[in-house]
Amino acid sequence: MKKKEEYIKIKNFSVSKILFNFINNELLKGIHIKKNKFWNGFSKAVTELAPKNKKLLEKREKIQKSIDTWHIERKYKNLNLKEYMKFLKKIGYLLKPGPNFKILTKNVDNEISSICGPQLVCPVSNSRFLLNAANARWVSLYDSLYGADIIPETHGALKGNTYNPIRGKKVIEYSLNLLDKYIPLKNKSWNNLRKIPEIKNNKLILKLKNPKQFVGYNKKSNKISSLLFVNNNLHIDILFNQVGNMEPNNPDGNKINIHDIFLESAISTICDHEDSVAAVDAEDKVLGYRNWLELMKGNLKVKFLKKGKKIIRKLNADRNYISKKGKKFKLHGRSLLLNRNVGHLMTTPAILLNDGSECPEGILDAFVTSLASIHDFKRKGNSKTNSIYIVKPKMHGPEECAFTNLIFEKVEKVLKLKKNQILCGIMDEERRTSVNLKECIRVLKNRVFFINTGFLDRTGDEIHTSMESGPMILKGNMKSSKWISAYENNNVDIGLSCGFSGKAQIGKGMWAMPDLMRDMLKQKAAHPASGANCAWVPSPTAASIHALHYHEINVFDKHKELSKRKPAKLLDLLTIPVAKKNNWSIEEINNELRNNAQGILGYVVRWIDQSVGCSKVPDINGVGLMEDRATCRISSQHIANWLYHGVCSKKQVLEIMKKMAKIVDRQNLKDPTMKDQSAYQPMAGNFDKSIAFKAACDLVFHGKFQPSGYTEPLLHFNRLIKKSI
Repeated sequence: MKKKEEYIKIKNFSVSKILFNFINNELLKGIHIKKNKFWNGFSKAVTELAPKNKKLLEKREKIQKSIDTWHIERKYKNLNLKEYMKFLKKIGYLLKPGPNFKILTKNVDNEISSICGPQLVCPVSNSRFLLNAANARWVSLYDSLYGADIIPETHGALKGNTYNPIRGKKVIEYSLNLLDKYIPLKNKSWNNLRKIPEIKNNKLILKLKNPKQFVGYNKKSNKISSLLFVNNNLHIDILFNQVGNMEPNNPDGNKINIHDIFLESAISTICDHEDSVAAVDAEDKVLGYRNWLELMKGNLKVKFLKKGKKIIRKLNADRNYISKKGKKFKLHGRSLLLNRNVGHLMTTPAILLNDGSECPEGILDAFVTSLASIHDFKRKGNSKTNSIYIVKPKMHGPEECAFTNLIFEKVEKVLKLKKNQILCGIMDEERRTSVNLKECIRVLKNRVFFINTGFLDRTGDEIHTSMESGPMILKGNMKSSKWISAYENNNVDIGLSCGFSGKAQIGKGMWAMPDLMRDMLKQKAAHPASGANCAWVPSPTAASIHALHYHEINVFDKHKELSKRKPAKLLDLLTIPVAKKNNWSIEEINNELRNNAQGILGYVVRWIDQSVGCSKVPDINGVGLMEDRATCRISSQHIANWLYHGVCSKKQVLEIMKKMAKIVDRQNLKDPTMKDQSAYQPMAGNFDKSIAFKAACDLVFHGKFQPSGYTEPLLHFNRLIKKSI
């Protein structure tokens, strides 16, 4: 049983002893801010901000009730979009756009402003994953291709448990063909080179179609060990084996002994305190905060066993090169690390206010993560410009964006930071933000560095906001609905019109199938082609594969093209994905319910029982999907919507939940990647006592009444029960 939380009284609130000791003994150690000054300033700020936070949440509920009432009065009638728009303006949901403007954000690192490439999202509670993500700035193309399904396992090219030279040869051939594509030679192929290129008087003795692509090299024992090239502002480092062809990574060699090719891959990484973690109390929060602090100090390490060997993993050093002018220079060896705080909804028992209520978690996040970032200012191991990058999710409209700006202003004042030193990323994942995106950016124009679409959360909010309008279309049909296309285009259109190109990121969402790299290679090129200068990937391997799309497509050229197109229509963005006719067969309905139930149960049982906030959960067809709270939100809201409109019954859903629980149990008991397989507690046969099964059912049966359809309140509540046992 978890020990009862101990609190220490400070000013006008009580702080968990765990958090108090972490802040005083670790976070404030070695920087210019004194303990009393911090606690005085923090206390004053929280006292002022908490009531404002509460009022904004009350306004969300008031607006939602108005929308519900409007739909109830017109139930199942054809929606008149112009009438709907007029109503949304009347209740303050839809605001009149102001004059055109350009963002004024300053001190942005090159990784944000001028390098287009993949972006990783990683749970801040998992130190090993964090190190993998941070180090995924440079990834071996050979390793990525060897382990991915891009190279078919045919004609003897099986992956196997040991190195397969047949597969290795195919990897090399594939890689050299890529070099021909992205670093083309003059009248020759990389496949046909007979010797390693030479450097004489710092000049490369190799004829390139574009000589400017060569930017540097390395030597070992006075021989060339690597050549560095650039394409679309992304680097490619070609490593040579001067000794022979016996390197373990390339035992069968190739004509010019290319030992490996390293691609600049995950340009930035979001260290996530939100959807991919399960942090419900001070103990959990401090685990994430400590990992972030150690990243900022540059000394995060993790020890683990791999194939019986002890491994110590730490942050990669910067990469050293010699330029064409013979001067030494360095390239950043790690992803630029961003920090995603939680939104405005949740509170945390880590701090109790004077009236006994919990402190808004997002306010605590802003202070602690910014304070930790100060440790990086002297070493500049992360931001070269001393900027702090905070991605803020789940904001509803400009007023809530203005509140985020106010929080950051308070943090800057208490921590003695420069004005607008904390930069803000806007997650465009709530409907009221999408339809007012220009005005959301306006209130953050001095600090915005990022806007990003999130299809899953955005769909969850779409369903919840329009719950009373009727039963929603099949979840699989959402991506082809009118509002989605308008939503994705609008994000880019608004970003470009506000001057993001060359200054800030316009992002796109996650590829959720980490094992299907062949499909990702075919499909995810659509993201840079749509104007996204960053897009989310689930792993370092996926980052290196997705980087190929940015070699293929110059996003800044795309920006020039896209800025001339007609902007997305607001009417399309407001089109509700309600089914015109509820004529699905019983089998179609049950298939939809089974698919949703599997995802919910597979995710929730790990969240509640093992505190795993993001994991690869097999779907109904056995395909591993990355599940987090966003995927859980859409699945639970979709079933809740169908239940409310009578598409299915509570009895029908409960029977399916029980059947799928048995399948999820079998999958988990066979899954070697589970955090603690031996401690797994099956849901089937234990439905009345399984906290995880109860939580999954509550998300569905009480989904209509959850604020904005969020899963956090129920997940947190049940996880705390689990921890108390």
